[in-house]
Amino acid sequence: MRVYLPLLFVLLCGISLLVGARQISGYQLITLSDDAWLTLMASRLPRLITVSLTGVGLAICGVILQHIVRNKFVEPATSGGLDAAKLGILVSLPLMPTAGVGSRMLAALLFCFAANVIFIAIVRRIKFINTVLIPVIGLMYGGVLSALAEFYAYRHNILQSMQGWLLGDFSKIVQGHYEIIYLILPVVILAYVYAHRFTVLGMGEEMATSLGVNYLVTSAIGLMLVAITVSVTVIAVGAIPFVGLVIPNLVALYYGDNLARTLPAVALSGATLLLACDIAGRLLIYPFEVPIGLTSACVGGVLFLILIVRRAQ
Repeated sequence: MRVYLPLLFVLLCGISLLVGARQISGYQLITLSDDAWLTLMASRLPRLITVSLTGVGLAICGVILQHIVRNKFVEPATSGGLDAAKLGILVSLPLMPTAGVGSRMLAALLFCFAANVIFIAIVRRIKFINTVLIPVIGLMYGGVLSALAEFYAYRHNILQSMQGWLLGDFSKIVQGHYEIIYLILPVVILAYVYAHRFTVLGMGEEMATSLGVNYLVTSAIGLMLVAITVSVTVIAVGAIPFVGLVIPNLVALYYGDNLARTLPAVALSGATLLLACDIAGRLLIYPFEVPIGLTSACVGGVLFLILIVRRAQ
């Protein structure tokens, strides 16, 4: 991993702690100003942790999906997983109105896992000659799930609040309301433990089986890690697309596809990209804020188109 990436991440962390509707100067922190430290500990530090772990988790689950499906253009936003998680949360609201965050996360996890299994079954059944068609099918599949979510929200009179609630936004992250994001840490650890097996999955089922890897079990573990990450991020901050698509492709260009070697770079790059998008969202219309779902979709969408055009040439 090159030196500039960790340095850039540290620099963005420092900027993230100081930038916001209430500016904090380095002098206030050094002199132990009560107001500055309260803002730092109650809001800025939880937000920094949430942004970093979200970027790490989304980038890692993107690269896991790409190895399982064997397609560079697949991630939760292009495989229906993100839309399925939103549908799961919406379904749980009327059925379990008094349920806590854990129950809603479980509903999102189950829907996301099931949607990913169905998507992989579709991809395995239909033999695509052009790899670009696979994410196109995923986007169509996700569109159907999104339409079902909106119809369900309309039937239960929660349509008006659905878009604003599910749009990725870190502005509401404060101490005591972000700790669920720490569930991404065991996902990262398990992803690293299974990194070599996920790399073998990318070679195909026959090759993986010949090398002694249980294809179905390893794929199920990977899909469960993806479902946990997506459900946690949707519950904590809402939907954030394209991070899991762009980062693995950019890292693969420089470091290759061996996850045991590239996973730290994927994780750090995901956190760095999301931090940059979050800081940009805080500065574009200062002192107001652009939700991270908009800034990441804009940046990720442009990079996604560049990757598709480059692959098609």
